Amino acid sequence: MVDNPRYSQDREAALAALDLGTIDDPIVDIITAFAALPHCFTLQSCCGHFVCVPEQDPRTLDDVPLRHAGLVRYRIAYFAVCMENGRSGRALAECFRRVAAIDPDYVQFGSADWFWERWANSYALQVEPLRYMKSDEVVLQHEEALHVQHTRDLFFAELRRLAGRELNDRRGGLTRG
Repeated sequence: MVDNPRYSQDREAALAALDLGTIDDPIVDIITAFAALPHCFTLQSCCGHFVCVPEQDPRTLDDVPLRHAGLVRYRIAYFAVCMENGRSGRALAECFRRVAAIDPDYVQFGSADWFWERWANSYALQVEPLRYMKSDEVVLQHEEALHVQHTRDLFFAELRRLAGRELNDRRGGLTRG
């Protein structure tokens, strides 16, 4: 992480622009929880979408049907965040690294150059087969789509748990800043 003298202004602008109505319903609580933390702010997110038939809405929130026999188009689940270069931000980054351990072949943690150019100390966690880690959308066989869906659900459960712990630590006076 590097010093970012614009962190406070960037966070303020991001929070002012945050429109919870544009966030996928299943992850609104996660975005809201992380927004309450002073040592980070969300840049972008997506709960991931599994499209099984051509006429299906590409932003569907439906699960992959267990009896589906065809290919599944998957738009990646991800959570991109900017963190303050301080003890709390660095500790949070380490927690995000551990989230990727849920399934290293399907969860990646890192920083995209185009995010970093605009927001220093920006990182993303994404759920996607490692071999496609630079793609926003992939086509998967049914069995792999089910695995990705399961991993995505574990991923967001872990982010939810992490956000709750961070909020509880702050309320209890256990700030790491």
